[in-house]
Amino acid sequence: MDTIFTDWLALYQDPMFLKFPIAAMVLSVGAFLVTAIPWTLLAWIDPPWARRYKIQQKPFQISEFFWAGLFRIMTNTFILLILLVLFWPLLRLSNIHGGEIPEWYVWVIQLVAFIFIDDFLFYWAHRLMHENKWLLRKVHSVHHRIRNTCALDGMYMHWFEHVVISSLTLAAPLALGCHLYVLYAWVIIRGIEGADGHSGYDAPWNLLRYLPFYDGAVYHDFHHARIRGNYAGALHYVDGFFGTYVKQYLEYKNK
Repeated sequence: MDTIFTDWLALYQDPMFLKFPIAAMVLSVGAFLVTAIPWTLLAWIDPPWARRYKIQQKPFQISEFFWAGLFRIMTNTFILLILLVLFWPLLRLSNIHGGEIPEWYVWVIQLVAFIFIDDFLFYWAHRLMHENKWLLRKVHSVHHRIRNTCALDGMYMHWFEHVVISSLTLAAPLALGCHLYVLYAWVIIRGIEGADGHSGYDAPWNLLRYLPFYDGAVYHDFHHARIRGNYAGALHYVDGFFGTYVKQYLEYKNK
């Protein structure tokens, strides 16, 4: 019995335990908060000069959901931490490694692959949460309590949904393998996208809006406003391929 416990404890003394799941989670949440806080402050102040860039011309719901949102961020992060600890014996078997840093083109290829795979998986998981009545009522409806989102609302969701999305984020790196630094870059990108997609602003100074295939807050904001359609995360072409665009989003883009 002592040998079993000692072997189990040794798994968590492996330096990769802190470098892989724990560091990745910290970087993901950190990137989300660093991106979300300035956008949320702007929405809270709601200065007249910035109102022209609001996607929905109605008040943000910050005062109603701010403290509840912070509580959900802390709760969801804690639950995810517990699950990462429990599943570390399996996660450590993946091909995520801390060996020689790959060439720049390997970073690009892997990150692009992660983005496309994650968005495709996210589309179907998200669509399922809308089309399955039980999941919509018991799980995803929490996120849709907010119809006019600010950036912090990107993590206002049921803990189960947060675990699903986090699992999808890790799916491609776990399946394909990568260097730790590539994983770090990927979770930072995903954290930034989660905040930016809920910012509520279509501002010209936001350089992310000029990325190919990405419509950021505009795309996801119409999902919150209309509930049905625009199910993909960052790459709007997925909804175009499956015919699930929100009509009003297309009208907005064609102005």
